[in-house]
Amino acid sequence: MIGLAPWLVGFPLIGAAILLLGGKATDRWGHWLGVLASAASGVVGFILMFRMIGMPAEERSVDHHLWTWLSAGDLDVDLGIRLDPLSLTFVMLVTFVGTLIHVYSVAYMDHDPHRRRFFAYLNLFVAAMLTLVLADSYLLLFVGWEGVGLASYLLIGFWDTGRPAARENAVAAKKAFVMNRVGDMGLIAAMALLFANTGALDFATTLSDDGVGSLSQATATAVGLCLLLAACGKSAQFPLQAWLGDAMAGPTPVSALIHAATMVTAGVYLMVRSGPILEAAPTAQLVVVLVGAVTLLFGAVVGTAKDDIKKALAASTMSQIGYMMLAAGLGPAGYAFAIFHLLTHGFFKAGLFLGAGSVMHAMGDETDMRRYGGLSRFLPITWITMGLGWLAILGIPPFSGFWSKDGIIEAAFIPVDGQPWRAWVFGSVTVLGAAITAFYMTRLFFMTFGGRRPRWKDNRHPHEGSPLMWWPLVFLGVGSAALGAVLGIGGTFTTWLEPVVGHAEHHEPVLPVPVIMTVTILVVVLGALLAFRMYAVNVVPEEAPRGSVLTRAARRDLYQDAANETLVMRPALGLARVVEAGDREVVDRGWAALPQTVSWFGSVFRRAQSGYVRSYAAGMAGGVLVIAVVAWLVGGLGGAQ
Repeated sequence: MIGLAPWLVGFPLIGAAILLLGGKATDRWGHWLGVLASAASGVVGFILMFRMIGMPAEERSVDHHLWTWLSAGDLDVDLGIRLDPLSLTFVMLVTFVGTLIHVYSVAYMDHDPHRRRFFAYLNLFVAAMLTLVLADSYLLLFVGWEGVGLASYLLIGFWDTGRPAARENAVAAKKAFVMNRVGDMGLIAAMALLFANTGALDFATTLSDDGVGSLSQATATAVGLCLLLAACGKSAQFPLQAWLGDAMAGPTPVSALIHAATMVTAGVYLMVRSGPILEAAPTAQLVVVLVGAVTLLFGAVVGTAKDDIKKALAASTMSQIGYMMLAAGLGPAGYAFAIFHLLTHGFFKAGLFLGAGSVMHAMGDETDMRRYGGLSRFLPITWITMGLGWLAILGIPPFSGFWSKDGIIEAAFIPVDGQPWRAWVFGSVTVLGAAITAFYMTRLFFMTFGGRRPRWKDNRHPHEGSPLMWWPLVFLGVGSAALGAVLGIGGTFTTWLEPVVGHAEHHEPVLPVPVIMTVTILVVVLGALLAFRMYAVNVVPEEAPRGSVLTRAARRDLYQDAANETLVMRPALGLARVVEAGDREVVDRGWAALPQTVSWFGSVFRRAQSGYVRSYAAGMAGGVLVIAVVAWLVGGLGGAQ
């Protein structure tokens, strides 16, 4: 069965190559080839996972060597695939949710003249993400890491038609690309440190007891912080999160793929995969938790003020990934719940994004929720499936989010290293985040589907899309409702991941679990009721009111772009101007002065070459006279001595 593993990446990669190289000849059937390629990877992934489930726990990690990439002296760089419960969990998420998004895109992009190219990029995205999670070394992981960065750039800017109105799409794509390159420097630095200290980059060596043991605590901390920088860029965590909202410029299926199954989940995967290094660096672990906590609240606050349905969901993703990052910093107690929430989030967030796409399709691409209202009567399937996703992200029992997010909240209340203050602080942050999540997601749901009266223009005729659009919503809705219970009851999922993340010793939180659960559900209900009263019972104004200072700040992403421009962009531009001026005034003028100096000396000496014999004779006579005078002086001095 292990021989099938390369086809996980091979099928979508071949699909992308055919669609990109086949040109217009593939226009009529290229979209179905893209769907088939993604589905074929899903079938292979299911076969491999089913085979691994039947293996003993201690044998559920297989490294499959592919070939030697580089050989130089004593250095051999091998490429291989690692199959274990963690990588196969991601394989199933990427391929299953990714295939549903492909099917949805067949109808959503039906009238786009470049649909074939769009599916080529989708296949490339899936292939790159699978490379990332299946890699058996940081080096091959970096190849997939850069691949998803390239694919996201191509897809976010897909609708850059060259017209001024579409220019923001290109700007959004470049913003995502540049901010991710900042994070990538962290991954490159981490690899350099690991190679310098362990002589290898494969997981079997670097993450083993000997490999981690060869790192001093200072080095392990540096590696952990560099990996965190990489994760912040890819998973849109503070302070590198500003690109995520702008990434909504791409087609809605792209947003679903980025937020649910591919790019933004890569940072969480990197943190959990690198768990042994983080455990050797408590300071780095604490910073991971802090970054997750800050981003959790940051995204939630921003989500409360967004009227654009896609940007509200983008802020939600930022916040939910913050939950996962916080859990990844808690060590073995949080690793499994971070991945569990990532998995359930993949289903309900994909459903919410595709549902938003269905609403936009019905409303003539309108994204302003203040122009919606009362759509439940016209879009019953979208309403029900998005309702399931809404209940799941709120964490209402027994929906999926309850089993995964509440696990993170309970883990956050467990004291670390005998420091109960951390449990109280981070546990309270997770509960507060759950309350704000309930508010902004209820706001989104009822601004779209509820309200006393519709707020759209008379020429709108909202209706459900084709079955190719709503069948994926149905599957994702079922996952939003039931996946958490299927994998959570009895600790099924945590047991499945134990061979990778290790067994978490049981520790009691600072509050009894029933109290934590009750308080969490209570604040969630209160947050939802407040939003229901404001956006379902009361009349929603069609023009956004001025709002409080915090509301205005949240509409502008808490001024993160302004902060980036002030702290990074403008100083960098100033430094660039200084360097440019130095290059122009010192280097260029210095080199320009050299030939001018030589030319001046040449002009001086050139005057001696007049071509007149009398001038040469006078010069020779003068020279003889000078020599005679010098000789007489030297002779006189010698006689005096």
